[in-house]
Amino acid sequence: MILLTFPKSNILELLRELIRIPSVNPTLAPEEGHNEVKIAEFVVDWLRKHNVDARIEFVEPGRPNVFAEVGDGEGPTLCLCAHLDTVGTAGMEIDPFDPKIEGNRVYGRGSCDMKAGVAAIMSTAASLAAAGSIKGKVILALVCDEEYASIGADHFVLHHKADACILTEPSDLKMVVAHKGFLWGKVTTTGRSAHGSRWDLGDSAISKMGNVIVGLDNLDKNVLRNRREGLVGPASMHVSLISGGIGVSTYAPDCTIHIERRTLPSENTDDVKSEIERVIQNIAKDSHIDWYFKRDSFSCAPNESIIQHVTASYKSLLGSVPESVGWGGWTDAAIFQQAGIPTINIGASGFGLHEPVEWIDFETVLINTNILINAATTFLQDKKVAKEV
Repeated sequence: MILLTFPKSNILELLRELIRIPSVNPTLAPEEGHNEVKIAEFVVDWLRKHNVDARIEFVEPGRPNVFAEVGDGEGPTLCLCAHLDTVGTAGMEIDPFDPKIEGNRVYGRGSCDMKAGVAAIMSTAASLAAAGSIKGKVILALVCDEEYASIGADHFVLHHKADACILTEPSDLKMVVAHKGFLWGKVTTTGRSAHGSRWDLGDSAISKMGNVIVGLDNLDKNVLRNRREGLVGPASMHVSLISGGIGVSTYAPDCTIHIERRTLPSENTDDVKSEIERVIQNIAKDSHIDWYFKRDSFSCAPNESIIQHVTASYKSLLGSVPESVGWGGWTDAAIFQQAGIPTINIGASGFGLHEPVEWIDFETVLINTNILINAATTFLQDKKVAKEV
């Protein structure tokens, strides 16, 4: 078994250095004036100093991924993935970029989501490089923009292939094998503009939309919540934004809402759209819906080799098997799975994703790293995987 080859203090300082570098997603918080460039440069420099080949791959100007690799390439390829960007810092109750330590907790923006995962992957690659000759290859996908549109992961899977992938989003050391997807749509109802006194001429688009909202709410509570699947729970939908009207004394000529539908792994996107469209059209025949963004759900089959190797690694280190769970939220795991790469997620324990106070339990970061190292080692030696390659 290969384990961490660096002192605990070195890994802790790596994590703190990552937190000190602001990498706020510029689309989410442009006023903060950051992106992923500085942290990508630091990551590449650190990896190269630890004998890991690494380079920056720009997805767009100012939006870099880091690609790195360890091994001779003669065998299976395992990808380890984490995102470099964070959400913004507005409203934080701690200094976001001064990583304070209290007991096992390391505080700061991105400490949990997910610079701890980045540190675990970097330490894994460096430990494997220090161990010497490795058959097969471990590649690193340290990507930009997961917190907004995941352009980094989309770009990565177009240019790199792997036989399996492990993400390290914080999961309390549970193994995430499925999560929901989502679908965004904009619904528009139309009316007739008229003076507020002309009830005989005016037709309020807002009133029509009110009926649509009630219909969609009934669909959510009475139908979707009863549609459950495995580890991820029920399907769901909500109205998230609304706008309409042009003046207090004028009948509203139009009204729009935005809806989000959380989808299950077994659901077909076209069927999901049709179900919602039928409800809307039955209520407001002159309405229109524009489906403008979607992300697929994800589910990893229980017989995939990567699940077996992570489970064995976990058991060898902790004496038990990891709990397999599903998430309601979405991660880049879906992008890798859709690219034909069997994927799971296992990460450290923490608190405060996107919240005013954020921290990670550092001891679980070390455990997570050793799970990755051991799982990578056995996966690359798996003759069944090698035959499939």
